[in-house]
Amino acid sequence: MKDFINSIYKNHALIYKALLFICTTVLIVYLFPKQGKFKYNFIQGKPWQSENLYAPFDFAIKKTKQEIDAEKHQIEQQSNLYFNLNTTVEKNVRAAYKQTFYQTFPDSISKNQLNTLYKTGELVLDKLYSYGVLNENFNFSEEKKSVILDGQITVKQTKFENLIQQKDVTTTINKLLKANQVEGFEIHFLSIFFEVVEPNLSFNKKLTENALKDELSKIAYTRGSINKETLIISKGEVVEGEKYQVLESLKNEYKSQVWTASNYNWVVFAYTLLVLLALLMLLLFLRKYRLDVFNNNTKVTFIFFNVIMMVLITSFVLNYNSQYLYIVPLCILPLVLKAFFDARLGLFTHVITVLLLGLIVPNSYEYMFLQITAGIITILTVSELYKRVNLFISVGQITLIYIIAYFAFFVIHEGSVDAIHWETFGLFVLCGLATLFVQPLIYVYEKLFGLVSDVSLLELSDTNSKLLKELSNKAPGTFHHSLNVANLAEAAANEVGANAMLIRVGALYHDIGKMKNPTFFTENQSTGINPHDELSPKESANVIIDHVLDGIEIAKKNNLPDRVIDFIRTHHGTSLVYYFYKKEKSMNEEASKEDFIYPGPKPFSKETAILMMCDSVEAASKSLKEPTSSKIDTFVENIINKQMESEQFLNANITFKEIQSIKKVLKHKLANIYHLRIEYPE
Repeated sequence: MKDFINSIYKNHALIYKALLFICTTVLIVYLFPKQGKFKYNFIQGKPWQSENLYAPFDFAIKKTKQEIDAEKHQIEQQSNLYFNLNTTVEKNVRAAYKQTFYQTFPDSISKNQLNTLYKTGELVLDKLYSYGVLNENFNFSEEKKSVILDGQITVKQTKFENLIQQKDVTTTINKLLKANQVEGFEIHFLSIFFEVVEPNLSFNKKLTENALKDELSKIAYTRGSINKETLIISKGEVVEGEKYQVLESLKNEYKSQVWTASNYNWVVFAYTLLVLLALLMLLLFLRKYRLDVFNNNTKVTFIFFNVIMMVLITSFVLNYNSQYLYIVPLCILPLVLKAFFDARLGLFTHVITVLLLGLIVPNSYEYMFLQITAGIITILTVSELYKRVNLFISVGQITLIYIIAYFAFFVIHEGSVDAIHWETFGLFVLCGLATLFVQPLIYVYEKLFGLVSDVSLLELSDTNSKLLKELSNKAPGTFHHSLNVANLAEAAANEVGANAMLIRVGALYHDIGKMKNPTFFTENQSTGINPHDELSPKESANVIIDHVLDGIEIAKKNNLPDRVIDFIRTHHGTSLVYYFYKKEKSMNEEASKEDFIYPGPKPFSKETAILMMCDSVEAASKSLKEPTSSKIDTFVENIINKQMESEQFLNANITFKEIQSIKKVLKHKLANIYHLRIEYPE
C-alpha cells in the first residue's frame, strides 16, 4: 500500500495530465451540438460530385424559408383585427348631445331651423358611430378586415378605414358639417361635439394575436415526400431548384435521424475518439517541442482551458443561430498563447481547436480555411503586443483577411456578387472589435493562472516603479549596475532570439536583495570604509550569498511574477564566492568549499543563462585597468569559459553557437562603453 501511494505521489503530475485530458475530452463532446453530420458536400449551382444518391429512408420535402415567409406574410395581411364595442357610450353621447345642443344654440334661431340643425347633428353622430370611434390611433392597413365584438358576439365586420381614429375625429366632423351646409354654425357644432363625443371601440390585442397565431400554426412546413430508394440526384447533375431543396431536406432529416436512441452512443463514441486524437496531438507537441510547458501543470491547464472556452463559445453561438458563427473571435486564442508562450505553440493550438470545431460547424472546409488563415496572419503580424497600435493594426489585417476569403468563397459558390450577404462583412468587423478584448483578458489570465505577459513585463521595466525607486535610493551603485546588465542582456537576447523584454526585467530586479545590506557590496561603497574588514571571510561570504535569498523574499513580498524571481534565484547559479574563499583558504587550509558556494539552482532557460553571463561580465569589467580590445576579448572569454567549465549552463537550452554570439555582443558593447578605438600598429 505504501509503495502504491509513493508511486502515485511520484507520478502525480502525469496522473493530473491524464485526468485533465479525459475531463477536457468529455466536456468538449458534451458541448458539441447534438446532431448528426451529413456526409455529402454540395453547392447550389454546381455539379453533384459524389455517386448517384438514393434516398436512405422516407422523408418529407421541406419548404424553403422564402416560401414559408411568403405564406406567413399572406396570413398576416389577411388576418382579422378585433375591437370591443361599448354599447352604452353611443346612448350617453346622444343624451348629452340633446341636452348640450339647446344650451349652445341661441333662442333667436327659428324653431324650423333649430330642428334642421339638430337633425344635422344627429346625422353626424350617426356617421361617427356607424362603425365606431377608436380610443387611440393605430398604423394598421386600411384594407385590414376588422371585426367589432359585443362581448363574444360579432356585431359588424368592415375594413379598418371605416373606423374613426382619434386623430381623424375633428376632420370627419368638419367634412360632414360642410356636406350638410351649416355655414355659420360650425363653431357651435364643434364645441358641442368636442364636449360630448367619446370613443366606443377598444383594440382587443390578445384576441387579435391569438387568432394570428392560430392561423400561423396551420402552415405546413413540408410539401410532398420522397420514398426510400428513390433516385435523388445523379453524378454530374447540377444542384439547383427542386434538386437543391430535396438535398437540403435530406440533410436536415439526416441530422435528426442519426441521433436516435439506438445509435446515439456510437456517434458520441466516434466524436470522443476524434477529440481524443486532437488533444493527444496537442500534448505530444508540448512534450516534444515545449517540455518546460508540458512539465508545468498550470500552463497545460491554461492551454486546455482556452481550447474549452473557444469550443464553448462557438457551440453556444451555433445553438443560438449559426448565422452569427463568424462573430466568435477565435483569433484571441493564438494571441493569448503567443503573449504567454510563443508563436509556434499559439498557432499549433489554434489549428487543433479549428479542427475540433470543423466537426460541428456548417461549411466546415470554408470555416477551417478562414480560421486557419486568420490564425497564421495573427501569429505573423502581432509582435510586441504591449504596444497598442500593433494590436489595432493586426486586428485590421485579420478582419481584411476574413472579408477577402469570404468574398472569394462566395463568388466560387454563386458565380457572381449580385446576392452577396453584406451583413456577413459586418459580422467580421464585430469579430475584429471583439478580438481587441484580448488585452483585458490577458490581465485576467495573469491573475488567475499566475502567468506573466509582455504587457506586465513592460510595466515592471518602468524604472519609476516603487521597488526600483527603492533600489536606486538604498543601493544606487547596484541600481546602476542593474541598468548596465539590462542593456547588455537585452542586446544579447536579441542576437540569439531570446525573450528580450523578459530578460531586461529580470536584469533590473536580479540584485534587489542587496538593498538589505547595501554597503557590503563594493558598488555601493562611497566612503572608503569596507564593512567586510570587521568580518571573517566566512561571515562575509554569507552576507554576499544571502543577497539571493533576500532578493527572493523581497520579490515575493512585492508580488513579482515567478518568471522574474527565477532570474534572482539563478543569476549566480552554484558558483563560488571566489575572493572570500581564497582569503579563508590562506588563513585555514582546511576551509570547506561548500560554505562559499551559492545555493543555486543553475540557470534553466536561455534567458537566465544570458543574465548570468552579462551579470558576471559587467561586474568584473569594473576591475579592468587601461582596457583595450584584446584585453576585453580575453576578459570576456575567461569569465564565460569558467562558467561553462563549472557546468553552470548544463540545464539551460542554450547552444555553443549561441554562447559564441553572446560573447561577441558583450565584447562589442564593452568596447563601446570604454570608447575604444582600433589599435593601430606602431
